[in-house]
Amino acid sequence: MFKKHPKGLLAAALANMGERFGFYTMMAILVLFLQTKFGLDGKDTGLIYSTFYFLIYILAFVGGLIADKTRNFKGTILTGIIVMALGYLILAVPTPTPVANLPFYLTLTCFGLFIIAFGNGLFKGNLQALVGQMYDNETYSKMRDSGFSLFYMFINVGAIFAPMAAVHVRNWWVSVNGFTYNADLPALCHSYLNQTQTPEAAATFADLAAKSSVAPVTDLGTFANEYLNIFTTGFHYAFAVAIIAMAISLVIYIVNKNRFPDPKAKTKGAGEPGAIEMDAKEVRQRLLALFAVFAVVIFFWFSFHQNGLTLTFFAKEYTDLNLFGIPIAAELFQSLNPLFVVLLTPIILAVFAWQRGRGKEPSTPKKIAIGMGIAAAAYVVMAVVSYTANLPLHKEIIEAGTSPVKVTPMLLMITYLILTVAELYISPLGISFVSKVAPPQYQGIMQGGWLGATALGNQLLFIGAILYESVPLWLTWTVFVVACLISMCTMLVMLKWLERVAK
Repeated sequence: MFKKHPKGLLAAALANMGERFGFYTMMAILVLFLQTKFGLDGKDTGLIYSTFYFLIYILAFVGGLIADKTRNFKGTILTGIIVMALGYLILAVPTPTPVANLPFYLTLTCFGLFIIAFGNGLFKGNLQALVGQMYDNETYSKMRDSGFSLFYMFINVGAIFAPMAAVHVRNWWVSVNGFTYNADLPALCHSYLNQTQTPEAAATFADLAAKSSVAPVTDLGTFANEYLNIFTTGFHYAFAVAIIAMAISLVIYIVNKNRFPDPKAKTKGAGEPGAIEMDAKEVRQRLLALFAVFAVVIFFWFSFHQNGLTLTFFAKEYTDLNLFGIPIAAELFQSLNPLFVVLLTPIILAVFAWQRGRGKEPSTPKKIAIGMGIAAAAYVVMAVVSYTANLPLHKEIIEAGTSPVKVTPMLLMITYLILTVAELYISPLGISFVSKVAPPQYQGIMQGGWLGATALGNQLLFIGAILYESVPLWLTWTVFVVACLISMCTMLVMLKWLERVAK
């Protein structure tokens, strides 16, 4: 599989795989952790989540700037791994729940998230830039798209098992303390303690509390306090798993560090051996093309990254968490996307190879446009099922304590499958496009620019949370359909220009 690719590709993928394991351990549980720990509603949770996701990507631009200015890509990446581990450590230390001092502990949590985001900014874009530099020669240049797809596939192996590890640790801690997992209980515990429950929700809470405790429940207030404390402590221990993953990533990176290219050779002065010359007009055209693509993908990422926010809310509140009679946790749906990435990448690569052999392989910009159309189709599925199932408004399930209508988990499985196909047409190929078009002296910054565009899309994620709690679900999903179609149509309008610049 890696025979026709540079030797450093596998090493870079393995180093990133460990980092992604840690990152997706956190992302699988972050939204539900914030709600369980602090009793936040979807809007406030969505704002914190979207801001964090914004920082994850916008700080990659800062990391790219640092690496480009210092020309020390390898040292910047190494620092990023260590800084991320420190952020996970802040989140991993258990603190009491319910929270007595909400401003202090919420600020501490947000500080830990910022540290993780800053470390990720030093790491993510710069490692991608090093991978791109491996293909800056005639021997490997034709395999650039395939190389980034393989890189993307392998780093998602870690992401497959991350949610499983997080759920296992959390549920293990809940179990050894005499309770069982129930997705509806944390919100019901908070509403009971805040005395905001309707009579119907109170009856639901009493019933679920009795079913979720090994010992008889004689006092619902005591149960609510204990359940929330045990539940969130399990989350804290799950964050500790991310620290272990970062340590593994650090070891892999240090052992294989010398296999990565030296970017200093890419920026020698004109006339020096190894210099790459490019006139000012070409540099300007390339930068304009990249900025145009960056602007378009904002709408796509605003829709795609709902998988960790509104789709997670949907899994918790509207989905029957039983699959073929086996209870499942809402967080486990986060394993579907990376699992499908690994399973579908060879198929997508085979399709590209077949098209290439017939001389009909779409250009990278066209592949990105196709991916945006596929993403729209995923949300069409969600909108149609939500409408035909007549799913209740969010405020109605709060009043009842649980949704009176639950849909099959197959809905989310199909949606994640379609979204993953879209992702494979966009994310690795977008990174490939940037590495191909970016002028050599701006490699790190432009990889950061791609991630910065992703950041802007992520900052808009909270709009999804607002819609989720305010309007019918089918209308929420329709907004994402429109956003993806806007992205697709704009890419198609610019297609010939982008193809010309990329040659």
